[in-house]
Order: sequence, then C-alpha cells, then structure tokens
Amino acid sequence: MLNAPRMPRRAAAGLLMLAVLGWWGAEAAAPAGADTVRDAQMWVLDAVSAPSAWPVTRGQGATVAVIDSGVSPAVTDLAGSVTTGPDLTGVHTPPGNPNWGVHGTWMASLIAGHGHAGGGSGIVGVAPASRVLSIRVVTDRHDPGYSAYEHESDSRVQDALAQAITYAIRRRADVISMSLGYGQPSTAVRSALQDALDHGIVVVASSGNSGNSGRVGHASQAPYSFPADYPGVLGVAAVSRSGSAAGFSSDNLSVQVAAPGVNVPAQGRDGQYWLVSGTSPACALTAGVAALIKARYPGLAPALVGQAITSSTRNRPSGGYDNKIGFGTVDAAAALAAAAKLAGQARGQAGGQAGTAITLHFGGGAAAVPTVPITPRGRAGLVVACLFALAFLVVTGLAGKRVLALRRTLSRGHHAADRPPPPAWPGPRVDATWPDRADPGPGPEPAVGSADPGGSRPSWTDPRP
Repeated sequence: MLNAPRMPRRAAAGLLMLAVLGWWGAEAAAPAGADTVRDAQMWVLDAVSAPSAWPVTRGQGATVAVIDSGVSPAVTDLAGSVTTGPDLTGVHTPPGNPNWGVHGTWMASLIAGHGHAGGGSGIVGVAPASRVLSIRVVTDRHDPGYSAYEHESDSRVQDALAQAITYAIRRRADVISMSLGYGQPSTAVRSALQDALDHGIVVVASSGNSGNSGRVGHASQAPYSFPADYPGVLGVAAVSRSGSAAGFSSDNLSVQVAAPGVNVPAQGRDGQYWLVSGTSPACALTAGVAALIKARYPGLAPALVGQAITSSTRNRPSGGYDNKIGFGTVDAAAALAAAAKLAGQARGQAGGQAGTAITLHFGGGAAAVPTVPITPRGRAGLVVACLFALAFLVVTGLAGKRVLALRRTLSRGHHAADRPPPPAWPGPRVDATWPDRADPGPGPEPAVGSADPGGSRPSWTDPRP
C-alpha cells in the first residue's frame, strides 16, 4: 500500500477541507480482479447489513445529491447513474482534468456503485439502483484551482454550499450527502438546510476527523463541524472493521451514528480502486442507507428517516449513546424495518380516508384536555348571577363617586381662594412653575449586528491514527 504525504497544516484561517481526507490509500500494483475488489468490500457491506436490505429495495427511484468535489460519470461502476450539476467552486478546472472530482467519485461509488461486467465486478454501493446528482463545491488537493480556492473568502465558500443545497432542492433530491466540514456556522447554509428538510430531503454529513483533540473546559472533545452540527442533519462518525471508533473520528455531540471509515474500498475517477479512510466514507455509506429508506417510503419525513436509522443501530454503546459512535453503527436492514413501522404509524394518524392531512398535537391535543369541572347553570342560577352582577355595579358606582369627591378636594390648591394667606413680609409672591418633564425617549439604538461572516475554515490534518 502506498501512503500519500501528510496534508500540510494551513498557517492562517483554515480552509474547508474534505472530511475524509482519504488522500492516502492503496492503488493496486496491477488492475485488481473482479473477485478481489468485491471480496475486499464485503466486510463493509456486511457491517451495514446492505445485502440483507436489498431484497426489500436497492434504492431504485431515489436520488442522492453528492455535494463534494465532483463525480466522474464515466467510471465503470457509476456509468449511467450520475447527473452532473453545477460547479460552484469559483475555479475553472475542466472535468476532464485527472485531478478533478477525485474525492467526490470515491464517495459516489460507495452510495450508488453498481459494479460492471454484469454487476459482478467492481464496487457496489449501499443503494446500487439509486442515482447520483453531482454538485461541485470544493476542490481536491491536487486540483489546479486548489490554491485559488483556498484564497476565497469564507463567506463565499459557505454561500456556495447554500447554493448547492438549494440546487438539490430544485432538482428534487431525496437525500443530500456532504462529506465535508466547516469550523463555523453560516446563516445562509442554515436557512438552505431548513428549506431542504421542509421539502422532505434527508441530510447526512460527516462529523469530522479531529478525534478528541479539542478541549472545552475540563471535557475533552473535538471541535464541532458544520453542517453535521446543524439541527436536522444526521452526523456520522467512523468505525474500524472491529466496530470500534476510529482514532481520527471526531468525538462530539454532532455524532448520531457511525459507519465503516477505515480502509474502505472505493472506485476513483481514474477507474482504479482505492482504500479510503475518514468520516467521509462513513457519511456516504449512511447516505446510502437513507436512500434505501426513501426509495421504499418516499413520503417518510426526514425526522422519521433519521429516527429509523438511529433507533435500529447495532453495536449500541452502553447507556444507549456516546459521542464517539452516537447511537451505534447503521444497520440498513433493521432501519428499513423500523421505517416500515413508522410509515404505518404515519398512515394510521392520517385517518381512514386517503388525502386526510395528519394533525400533530402537543400533549395529546384536544382529546387530552379534561372537561371543565363546572356544572351548567339553570334558570335560577342565571337570576342569582344577574343579581350579584347588579350589586357589584352599584357598589362600584358608589366607590367611584367617593373617589371623584376626594380628587376635587385635593385639587382645590389650584384656586386662589383656597390658598394660605400671603407671607407677613412685603414683596411679591412668587409662583414657581415646574417645567414639564419632557419624555427623553428611548436611548441610542443598539448597533445592528453584522451579517454572518461564515467563520473560518479549520485546517483538517491527515487523520491517520
């Protein structure tokens, strides 16, 4: 196996980097045989129970938007399954360049790879019958435009991500897969993600490759990575073949589930097969599971898809959750079974008639509100109530007269006849007049907050343990 050089650390504000970063890997000394590639991959597929899910669905009809460095539609294991969307990087590397779309092609093969030579050779993704919508927002390390991309402003690259999400919405994607991460949140991205969720799109993102290198107070955890940490996004950590958390996988509360992320076979844009490591392949594999669910239950809301995935995991940690592997390793077959139950419950809530809207109530709704504990009044009760009301009005009127009389007595000081006699010493009497206390009005307006700058992009280092 040939290891690529370590990724250099960025000196100033860090750049958004691919969350894998799977730049090291194994390139076959000679083209690998069909059985060699498939055999090497089977542990990954078995780890997420993909073969057990395929009798139910292989993802046909589902579209996964892969927001990444671009996906080559010409590689054998993705041929006919890729729709190419816009390039939002701001650089102009042509897709024919051998360093264009390296990372994105790896990820797409793990989601929707269908092999070749009749399906018996090459990489098979978790949802091999699904389609990929490629949207390019980042550059690969050896991309000719990499340096120019690094010098773009943080706000511009985050705005590009927001545009990519919006494009995926317009193209009616079912799942968005983002194997990338920023160190700071963005208002534009947050808004676009909410729009995606409102349109029923499941959003999956990698939680980063910082291990537990950050320190917050006395607790040790990795810095948060966005978009994995936005509400509604399914954040994914990486585990090794043994099922334990990978040493580089970020340890923070954005982690909800985990998937294989160490030496995962994938097809590159060069047509060769690589072993990639990081939370990027873990994200792609989980996005494939989400695609299976959306293919089988297209109307299931993103929150319920996430619930199906998180509630059906294997290798759950003691206590049910930890911030290394979340709720456990994704299990495609079990997640489909959980989704079937949730879909049935949703249909039941809709009532017996087709087209009836589902109404959700906090606390059980009107049916859960107890009856008001007051006995209805009869005619005699109404007469008594009226007499009480009349008595109340009479008493209130008398009290009002006494208040008016008191106010007249107090106000007599303004009349000369009621004033005390003038002082014994001569001289004019001075009536001091107090000026009205002008309303000073509100204080100075607080400064309006500046627009969200998007934050700096951390330098992800080579996550090899």
